[in-house]
Amino acid sequence: MADVRALPSVNMEATVKAAQIDPRRPDNALTPGAQASVLLIEQALRDRKLLDTKYVDGHFGTTTVAAYAAYQKSLGYTGLAANGLPGKTSLTKLGAGRFTVTRVIEPGARVPTGGVVINTRTRAMLTEAERLLGRTFVLDQGSYNPGGDPTSAGTHDGGGAVDISVKGMDAATRTEAVRALRRVGFAAWLRSPAQGDWPWHIHAVAISDTDLSSQAQHQVGDYYLGRNGLADRGPDDGPKVSIRTWEEYRRN
Repeated sequence: MADVRALPSVNMEATVKAAQIDPRRPDNALTPGAQASVLLIEQALRDRKLLDTKYVDGHFGTTTVAAYAAYQKSLGYTGLAANGLPGKTSLTKLGAGRFTVTRVIEPGARVPTGGVVINTRTRAMLTEAERLLGRTFVLDQGSYNPGGDPTSAGTHDGGGAVDISVKGMDAATRTEAVRALRRVGFAAWLRSPAQGDWPWHIHAVAISDTDLSSQAQHQVGDYYLGRNGLADRGPDDGPKVSIRTWEEYRRN
């Protein structure tokens, strides 16, 4: 009789969330809902001699991110495809015969929008935030823009990151724009000239976009931990909302 035992499953949403948050934690705390999935991935990386057994702990910290990036490179991936965040294809290959993958996240194709480039997941998120706000956004900077703006410190090198103009917005509208972006799954902040060499704008990073640059990954992790996404890692200065990914927003 055939063996009909089901393989365990890895929740990709929970795993990608942990890979963004855990490296920014001051300790080895676990991301809620991710431990079982992270353990399955770490065990697979250990068995491929990419991760020492002592790091198989359910915490997707910097060592596990580096091990996953090494695994991606072993598949021949480079650049954003080897950023240490589990993508659908690499995760499915890692799980062959070991686990299945559920709650899949895909950034989608790159598309031109308003003179810049973003991906289809980011575009859908922006469209919904615009609907909530009742006005259209103008993008000052899009995604996949390596070296395009030195003040961005690499956050726009990958997918999911946009800068939004606040021209014509009063202070209340600026706050409501950040709130709308946060509601649909962006780590978003209003940036001022006092914080850096840039004009007033909104910086937003699509949480759990698997094309995020490492710098954008760190900003998302800091957002979850109540920080401002800047180098000083100061307290979050934006409107308080329940943090959700785009996928969680759509379900709720």
